[in-house]
Amino acid sequence: MLEVYLMKWINHYLSSKYEDGARGPDKYDCYALAREVRHKYCGKRLLPSFGSVRNTQPKEFTLAYQAEAKNMQECEPENGAIAAVFRGALCIHVAVIIDIDNEMHALEINPKKGARLMRIPDFESQYLRVAYYRDN
Repeated sequence: MLEVYLMKWINHYLSSKYEDGARGPDKYDCYALAREVRHKYCGKRLLPSFGSVRNTQPKEFTLAYQAEAKNMQECEPENGAIAAVFRGALCIHVAVIIDIDNEMHALEINPKKGARLMRIPDFESQYLRVAYYRDN
């Protein structure tokens, strides 16, 4: 029964569309999806909206990341952690980590591939550098 419930909420996000700056309920950018899932389904605090920050603004996106990273600590992938993706010093993308049957997966959305659920090694292989963060 838990598995059916789990798949129902994940399917909502996997069928969502990407839109830069969107905050749900049917369109999300990467930050909004990570923000909502970690709060609603992982029991973590609700992160600030940063509604004016767009993925197409990498410097502003990085400043928003830095503001929240101060309230978090780096960790290994764990349920509810934020996966921050970097190109050099710039944070260019985020995802949320969820535990499915004791295996960590990244749930992400991006403009090219849409929403997807990936095992951590598959997710990491898509990017040069990924760091994971949990609340203090």
